[in-house]
Amino acid sequence: MTAHGLLGDALFLLVLTLAAIPVGRYMYRVFEGEKTFLDRLARPLERAIFRLAGIDAEGGMGWRAYAVAFLVSNLAMAVLVYLLLWLQPDLPLNPAHLGPIPPTTVFNTVASFITNTNWQVYTPETSLSYLSQFALEFLQFTTPAAGIVVAIAFVRGFVQGRGDLGNYYRDFVRALSRIFLPIAFVAAIALIAAGVPDTLSGPAIAHTLGGATQVIARGPVAAFEAIKQLGTNGGGFFNANSAHPFENPGPLSNLIEEFLMALLPTALLFTFGEYIKNRRQAWIIFGVTMTLFAVLLLVVYSSEAAGNPILNHLLGATGPNWEGKETRFGISGSSLFAAITTAFTTGAVNAMHDSLTPLGGFVPIFQIMLNTVFGGAGAGLLNILMFVIITVFVTGLMVGRTPELFGKKIESREVTAAAAAMLVHPFIVLAASAVALSTAAGRAGIFNPGFHGLSEVVYAYASSAANNGSAFAGLGAASPFYAVSTGIVVLLGRYVSMLLMLYIAGSLLAKKTVPASTGTLRTDTWTFGWIYLGIVLIVGALTFFPVLALGPIAEQLSMLAGKVF
Repeated sequence: MTAHGLLGDALFLLVLTLAAIPVGRYMYRVFEGEKTFLDRLARPLERAIFRLAGIDAEGGMGWRAYAVAFLVSNLAMAVLVYLLLWLQPDLPLNPAHLGPIPPTTVFNTVASFITNTNWQVYTPETSLSYLSQFALEFLQFTTPAAGIVVAIAFVRGFVQGRGDLGNYYRDFVRALSRIFLPIAFVAAIALIAAGVPDTLSGPAIAHTLGGATQVIARGPVAAFEAIKQLGTNGGGFFNANSAHPFENPGPLSNLIEEFLMALLPTALLFTFGEYIKNRRQAWIIFGVTMTLFAVLLLVVYSSEAAGNPILNHLLGATGPNWEGKETRFGISGSSLFAAITTAFTTGAVNAMHDSLTPLGGFVPIFQIMLNTVFGGAGAGLLNILMFVIITVFVTGLMVGRTPELFGKKIESREVTAAAAAMLVHPFIVLAASAVALSTAAGRAGIFNPGFHGLSEVVYAYASSAANNGSAFAGLGAASPFYAVSTGIVVLLGRYVSMLLMLYIAGSLLAKKTVPASTGTLRTDTWTFGWIYLGIVLIVGALTFFPVLALGPIAEQLSMLAGKVF
């Protein structure tokens, strides 16, 4: 590690925090219909959309109506994109005349993008037409918007005097018109200025000095890249993702993309503070979460800076681990990107996670296993509050205080649903990994022997369940077995927990607000914050430590012992 790299990371986190505070408060005003500077532009557009769609955006919804609207809109978008991908050869905006996409790949791609996962089992620049890329870009706007509004609906369950969770369609359109579209537009301009191309022209044809012809894929990359990162989507326009020089040409574009990935999930914590009228509570959760992120960032950075002792011994030199990294980003920029993309469950990569040192690779996989180190747009806040509910219940039992949260009693119904939502993630990760490792079709996709092969399989399903989308790339993820199984996991990882959280919101909404008393457990203290963090880590250790011990931890110990596979 270098002082320059550490200072750069610290400045980045400071700028992120300073930007997230006003953005979080702005999102509160957007969803509560308060005056914003975009009203004159957004209101006519929103009214036109509601009028054309025949939607009543004024009435409120209970948790069931909100959940149905969420599911129906997602199903409609999934069917539309499925048809566009299936009919790709017969549709316009296909200047490279690309052919049909395999059915299992279409299923996996639609399931992945509709769940804000963007897990890719195909090579985008040689598989998808511009229209197909636009279809996926459409989902990159709508699916994070859906995640955010579900999180907002959940928070409204705690708000005193509300009779409903809001209107899904009104929230959804406002998220698009007032948050994602304007920020993505500005971000795309910034990325173009940083050197990212944006064109509808077909592939460029280059003639080399040796007389060969080279086809260079290109397209509307900057527009795709902006929402890919802002919406914590992560799916690349090119197969190399943000390591590709067209998606991420240099240090400036790298910083912009890192900032975009982290902005909205961080800002949502401050939006939450505005809703419950307790900014201190938001700062407590932000503080302990940022502390955990900073520690894990130091782990991956220090591990990659130390390098591989086996390789260093063979070369008779010392140095960082440069395998799978781009020199234009350096060790610091690659480590920060790897930590951010898995903490905020985006999935974009500017270096190969498969080439990280075992301890460096431990950090990305551990973050997506926890699924609460900020998390993705909307889903991250839901997961954090899910653990807050469990923490309130556990600490209330330990100290004999009334289990109340933001003025609402936490009873068996809410705790049971929160525990179920918490267990969904480890169950589908470990169950799917067990099936893959115990079947011939699953083992056939493992290209690396030993502990690393196990890490690749578990990473794939953890990434799918957390709707992250990044991968240890030494896995045959394009095979029918993995295409179908990961597609199923991304759907379960997205919808089961979200529906359970909406159920909890409905239950909380029906409860009367209880005034704080001497028997009320305060949650806006640093003591509670550290207990919350401890429970997150204990649950993560209890559920995932055995498989981590057989994967990256065992591989790290083997590397230190000089053993190779």
